[in-house]
Amino acid sequence: MPPVSLTAGDVAAAAGGRVVSGDASTPIGRISIDSRTVSPGEFFVAIRGGRFDGHAFVAQAIEAGAAGALIDTMEVAGQVPEGTLLVAVRDTTRALQDLARYVRRQSGARVVAITGSAGKTTTKEVCAAMLATRYRVFRNKGNLNNHIGLPLSLLELRDGPEAAVVELGMNHPGEISTLVGIAEPDVRVWTNVGDAHIGFFASADAIADAKAEILEAARPDTVLVANADDARVMARARGFAGRTITFGMAPSADVRASGVQMLGLDGVRATVETPAGRFDLHSPLLGAGNLMNVLAATAVAVDFKVPLDDIAACAASLRPAYHRGELLRLRQGVRVIDDSYNSSPAALKRSLEVLAAAGGRTRKIAVLGEMLELGAHAEALHRECGRAARAAGVDLLITVGGAPAGALADEARAAGMAADHVLFVPDRERATEVLLERVRPGDLVLVKGSRGIGLDAVVERLKAEWA
Repeated sequence: MPPVSLTAGDVAAAAGGRVVSGDASTPIGRISIDSRTVSPGEFFVAIRGGRFDGHAFVAQAIEAGAAGALIDTMEVAGQVPEGTLLVAVRDTTRALQDLARYVRRQSGARVVAITGSAGKTTTKEVCAAMLATRYRVFRNKGNLNNHIGLPLSLLELRDGPEAAVVELGMNHPGEISTLVGIAEPDVRVWTNVGDAHIGFFASADAIADAKAEILEAARPDTVLVANADDARVMARARGFAGRTITFGMAPSADVRASGVQMLGLDGVRATVETPAGRFDLHSPLLGAGNLMNVLAATAVAVDFKVPLDDIAACAASLRPAYHRGELLRLRQGVRVIDDSYNSSPAALKRSLEVLAAAGGRTRKIAVLGEMLELGAHAEALHRECGRAARAAGVDLLITVGGAPAGALADEARAAGMAADHVLFVPDRERATEVLLERVRPGDLVLVKGSRGIGLDAVVERLKAEWA
């Protein structure tokens, strides 16, 4: 696709504003919302956030070389040199979104948008890797998946990719609807419904209803890739206005895995049936959850007419994203499953299944951080995970955080774990100390917790000590 060029006049028209200072024909380069990192020639958008108002930093951005700024108040005009390029709008956040939608339309790229309670980022990365075997592909970095991050990602479509793969995040109703309206995705992927963020919702069904906003504003040629094994997804997918492709292990799935062999720390093997034929899959990504992520990405790739041989070869070469199920092999046979980026009860149970499948005489250690945003459900869900840790054959359990993490430890003991093999500590610093005191050559260590608990620091310290 050809690159998308923008002038200040284009920005004003797309964002429903006007050029109030400077030349409307001025070319617009990259967009920045951070005055600390703005580069010469970039265009600064003054976002009003919860902690900072970008309008307070317009002068700083211009001094750093920004070509101009998008503003929603003329008060800043007196703080910058006369003639500075300024585009005025009613609301800069809404204007950023409108501009992103304009670029998305002008780019001609086919957009794939992914939502779900778990697996969004991994599915995004796998999908982008598979599509990249045949197309020029853009993917949003990290998890820039909210009302600010998604527009910034879509603005990168100015470089002319043929396909874009983005994720849509949410923890409140209405957020996915907004993001769908910005991205206008051609392909929508719904991975699952779980218990992440359930503290903001009355029930899992309420989460499913919010995720179902991914179905909105579809055209007859819009594609939905839906999890055939998730009853909540499928119940809502029946009302989709476009075409549906299902994935999973259900006999009815359009992209279906059979003969599944969970290989523990060596990943998974399966035969995959698709509308385009059958292929043998070997993925080094760990666990059943990642198999579903690969199947979802395969469904997208098949719809994009990527050959099955390319899909299989790509799957065999996959590597997990940073802190998202990485298998680290350290000195003296110590291995670490680094899943420290985030956690939810359903995702934690899948990680414990991977630990259980490791088998053999390996001593298994689990360092499990409190799972946040669970509200009134927190204690009960942590206790479920305590029983799951016992069932997974964990030999040493270290739980980290507040009262819910303590409940997880209590339930593990109640389920039969020896009291001196279960430790509850308040923070990552103490967790690190305890782990380093107890880890031995040959141990297998799982580290997983909510982002706010910061267990990635435990992994980094362990790597430093056992490198």
